[in-house]
Amino acid sequence: MRIWNTIRHGLATLGLAATAIGVSGPAQAKESKPALWQVSDKDTNIYLFGTIHLLPPGTQWRSAKFDKAATDAGTLVVETIIDEKNPAAFAAEYARLGVRAGLPPIVTRVAPEKQAALRAVIAKSGVPEAALNNMETWAAAFALLQVQFKELGVTGTDGVENTLKQAFITAGKQIQQLETNGEQLGFFDTLPESAQRELLEGAVEDPAAAKQQFNTMFAAWMAGDVKAIGRTFNAEFENSPALKDALLRRRNANWSGWLERRMQQPGTVFVAVGAGHLAGDDSVVDLLKRRGYRVKRVQ
Repeated sequence: MRIWNTIRHGLATLGLAATAIGVSGPAQAKESKPALWQVSDKDTNIYLFGTIHLLPPGTQWRSAKFDKAATDAGTLVVETIIDEKNPAAFAAEYARLGVRAGLPPIVTRVAPEKQAALRAVIAKSGVPEAALNNMETWAAAFALLQVQFKELGVTGTDGVENTLKQAFITAGKQIQQLETNGEQLGFFDTLPESAQRELLEGAVEDPAAAKQQFNTMFAAWMAGDVKAIGRTFNAEFENSPALKDALLRRRNANWSGWLERRMQQPGTVFVAVGAGHLAGDDSVVDLLKRRGYRVKRVQ
C-alpha cells in the first residue's frame, strides 16, 4: 500500500507543522486548471475547490475562474482552522489525544524488518525515543514524517488554503471550518491500531518513492484530472478499509450533509478541501449528486 501520500495528506490537512509538502521542481501543466465545481439555487451559490493542501514554492495554480469565484464569495470554508496566533491550543489538543503512558515501545510497532529503518528515522528526527514510546502510533507517525519533509526540501507558505485564508482575512470576510481540530485529530485517534501502524511504517518509506508519488498527484491536480486523482486515492486505501472509512467516507458524508444544510441559507460560499475528497466514488461531489443536487464543473 502506498501509504505515504495518505500520511502526508493527513498531516498537511491538520497543519501539524509550519512546513509544506513541496517537492521542488515537479513539471507543471501548460495551463493550470485544478478542478472547481459549483452548486447553486435561486439564492445560494457554493463553489467546491479541490486542493493540495501544501504546494511546491512558486506553483502557478490560480486561474481567472478561480479568482472570480473566490472574489464573489463572502465566506471561505476549510477543513479545519489552526489558530496561528495561539498554536498552544492545537498542541494541547494533539497531546490530549496523542499522548498516553503504558504503550508498547515505538520500535516494536513496526515489522521486524523495518525496525532498523525506524530507528534511523528516529535518530534523524531529534525526537527522543522515550517521548515517542508515549505517543499513540498515529501521533508518532506524524512526528516522524517531519524527517521526510526535511529530506524533500519543503517550504511552508504556498498552500492553497493558506493563500485563500490570507485573501479572505485581508478582505474582512468570514472563514469557517468543517471540523474542529479535535474532531479532525479524532479521526486518526480512533483508527484501529493496525491502521495506525500502517501510517507509522509509511513514515519510514523511501524519500525517492515519496517524491514520485507526490509528483504524480501534483500533475493530476494541476491538470484538473479528477479521474486520476480518484484512482490515486483508491490505490492509497485499497488495502486498508479502516483508513478509507475514517479518513474519506465518514468525513465526506459529514461534509455533504453540512453543504446540504448550507444550501438552505442565501449567499455565496467558497469551500476548499483536499482534492481526494472531491474525486471518485463516495466523494463529496458524488454524494451531493445522489442527494439530487446539480453539481456543475466550472473548471
